[in-house]
Amino acid sequence: MFDTLGLICMIWWCMMLFHPLHADFQCRGSEAQGLPITNVKMNWRKMELSWESSKNFSTYKCTIMDTDMEAVEKEVNSPLCRFPVEQYIPLHKGVFFIIEVPNTNISKSCTFIPEGMNGSAIENFSCVIYNISLMNCTWQAGRDAPGDTQYFLYWQNSRDDEEMECELYIKDENGRNTGCRFQNVMIKTEKAYFLVNGSSKDSVIQFYDEYIQLYKIEILTPPLNVTANCTRDSAGCIITWQPPLTRPVKNITCFQYEISIQNKDEPKEEKKDPPVRVRNNRYEFQNYNEKKKYILKIRARGKNCLISSNWGEWSEPIKFGRGKDYFIFVILFLIALGTISVTLLQYCLFKRYCSFKSIFSPIPQPRNKLNASIDEDIQTEYVHLPKKSCTEEITMIEEMT
Repeated sequence: MFDTLGLICMIWWCMMLFHPLHADFQCRGSEAQGLPITNVKMNWRKMELSWESSKNFSTYKCTIMDTDMEAVEKEVNSPLCRFPVEQYIPLHKGVFFIIEVPNTNISKSCTFIPEGMNGSAIENFSCVIYNISLMNCTWQAGRDAPGDTQYFLYWQNSRDDEEMECELYIKDENGRNTGCRFQNVMIKTEKAYFLVNGSSKDSVIQFYDEYIQLYKIEILTPPLNVTANCTRDSAGCIITWQPPLTRPVKNITCFQYEISIQNKDEPKEEKKDPPVRVRNNRYEFQNYNEKKKYILKIRARGKNCLISSNWGEWSEPIKFGRGKDYFIFVILFLIALGTISVTLLQYCLFKRYCSFKSIFSPIPQPRNKLNASIDEDIQTEYVHLPKKSCTEEITMIEEMT
């Protein structure tokens, strides 16, 4: 009873997951053997191919392939073929199955062919995880999709999680869904399944599906607690940091770090020093010069572990070193500026309240002989000027008694 109930639940779950799909499942087999293999089914999430057989054969050979991969073959002793979980196969390009009975002519091939108008499925689908648990997925509308086409995204983080539709779509200027934002995303070891289908009044829209290993699309946060401890001895500068924030990683050697140290005072057009790559959380900067000022940045990526191999974000720039000593130049500038200011102030005060002529009498100048004759002529001419005569009249007044 429990097996029957579990089978019903599994079939219902598969129907719910692939309910939005439009595809044709066609099979053909060997008529000479009366088709002993019937009722072929495929559980995509578990990668299980099952069928029914009217005869009890001891061995079966099953093959699965798509248009972009080589065939994967397995031999089983029951009508159930489990392919490796790593063999996740998207459906939108079509999938082919072959079930054979070795040493006989009995075989059956099935084809999963998506339906819909060519060029109507989405294009350029991509996802990225940032800030540990946030994920953005974006896509473009099919080049031949009708104008009223609307797209919907369904995804499943792992085969143990429920299939969900996007809760927060990203829309373009026409209100068409062109992306989705996710929150509280957990990165698991299994591949996540994404499916985007569409609807239109004019025609059937082809779907697009893809399996993605979430850790591969994560953009790592910057390394934490970056510090530079510099001394004057031969040790130079000791630079330390902590791994970036991500899901728990026990082995710290899973990270590779890229360290960028640049001289702040060098012109931008000069060639910069190449970054240094290390595997631990400590680096000794031997070329340290305390009279120079440096800018330090660090970023991380995964190395030989289930961590994104793409370089993450740079840490905030950290400055260390004394740099050029401009203190003496500042003091000299202030002294010169103070001297000029005092001189101008004295000049203004003297001009306002004192007379320079009264303080400093004019210095007599020597007589110019060339101009002496001119001066004598002027004096002589002044002496011989005609004098006016003046007559003084006196009036006497007598008092009469």
